[in-house]
Formats: sequence, C-alpha cells, structure tokens
Amino acid sequence: MLETVSTVLVLAGAAFAVIGGIGIVRLPDFYSRIHGAGITDTLGAGLILTGLMFLSPHWIVTVKLVAILVFLWITSPTSTHALANAALESGLQPRVDTPAEGAEEASSRL
Repeated sequence: MLETVSTVLVLAGAAFAVIGGIGIVRLPDFYSRIHGAGITDTLGAGLILTGLMFLSPHWIVTVKLVAILVFLWITSPTSTHALANAALESGLQPRVDTPAEGAEEASSRL
C-alpha cells in the first residue's frame, strides 16, 4: 500500500515538474515564466519528496526529507518573489494584452 501511495506522489511530482518546465519554455513573458519555475520547485519537488518519505527505510531519512521539504517551501516562493520584485524595480513591465490582441494571437496560432 505504501509503495502505491509513494508511486502516485512521485509520478504526480514528476508531472508537475514537467508541466513547470514546459511553462518556462512556452509562456510569453518573464513574469509568467517565473510562475512555471515556482511550480516546478515548490509543488513538483514537494510531491516527490513526500513520496520518498513513504519509502524511507529509517526515521532519520524521513527527518532529513522533511527538513529539505520545509527548506524548499520557505526558500522557493521567497526567491521567486524577490526575483519578480527585482525585475519590476529594474523597469521590466508585465505584458498586458488587450482582448483584441489576445484574439488575434489566438487565431494566428491556429
């Protein structure tokens, strides 16, 4: 039973990591891309580490995995926020699409 739960969590984490990686490549501007990077770091790695906790052979391994998970949950959103704030203060403006532009771009992609 534990192996099944662990497998599901690790596969879900891997799926979020792949989706976040695709988001980094495919999203249109810097601010959207750092959202993809944040998902990869926080949710993808978090689910993978949680899945590994279920398979850890000793309690000390579980404690170390929890410490890594807590560290990631604190540092990843904080660093993403700091990066976005630094970009905004340096003058990089978020991309704003008007409804007409979005419709034209969507029709040109088809």
